Amino acid sequence: MLEIRNLHVSVGDREILKGLTLTVKDGEVAAIMGPNGTGKSTLSYVIAGREGYEVTQGEVLINGENILDLAPHERAARGLFLAFQYPVEIPGVATMQFLKAMLNAQRRARGEPELQTPDLMKLVREAAAKLGVSQEMLRRPLNSGFSGGEKKRMEILQMALLEPSVGILDETDSGLDIDALRVVSDGVNSLRSPQRSFLVITHYQRLLDYIRPDSVHVMAQGVIQRSGGPELALELEKNGYRDYLAGEAA
Repeated sequence: MLEIRNLHVSVGDREILKGLTLTVKDGEVAAIMGPNGTGKSTLSYVIAGREGYEVTQGEVLINGENILDLAPHERAARGLFLAFQYPVEIPGVATMQFLKAMLNAQRRARGEPELQTPDLMKLVREAAAKLGVSQEMLRRPLNSGFSGGEKKRMEILQMALLEPSVGILDETDSGLDIDALRVVSDGVNSLRSPQRSFLVITHYQRLLDYIRPDSVHVMAQGVIQRSGGPELALELEKNGYRDYLAGEAA
């Protein structure tokens, strides 16, 4: 379970998150929608532990533990996964080498034995086949020369292998055509579990046609302004965010 309590976050002199509170229960898929510049990606970065953001007040808890004082790799070991809006290319790192290092780092942190190469290959190939990740992609450097859709599939593959308890998808629909969106969404849906919660950050209803949320939350001016069911996303698609921006400077 993910709990965010009265979270205040600043960058320099500017306060971006202004007392945000949100709970995502085990088994729940929660969607956050909101206009540009309201702090949606900031929220995901702060949860993951990215540098450059000052938390001035509040808590972020995973399964009851406040993670704000933990390093990013320690948060990941607690079961957190962040899928980035724009996954980076790492030309000098082989994809399979990265996946092996990723998995075994997590296993060491949990006191589990490391995977040997034959077991790793079997695990990766089975997961890759379900997500449309080709063997040719697995032989290339990580994300090197990948299309936007291929990069997102690779991220979902990483999430499937790590089996996190909390998955955060930061605008994972950015740059995807309809076929890639369907494949990525199918991968996320296959990972839905009573023991796993998801926070899906998006601008558009179209992603939520494929990853159907249990709850939808409108974020504006650094806080959650309104919460509801999936029907709220349809309302936002129709009316936009004007009702939630009253008082902001033009």
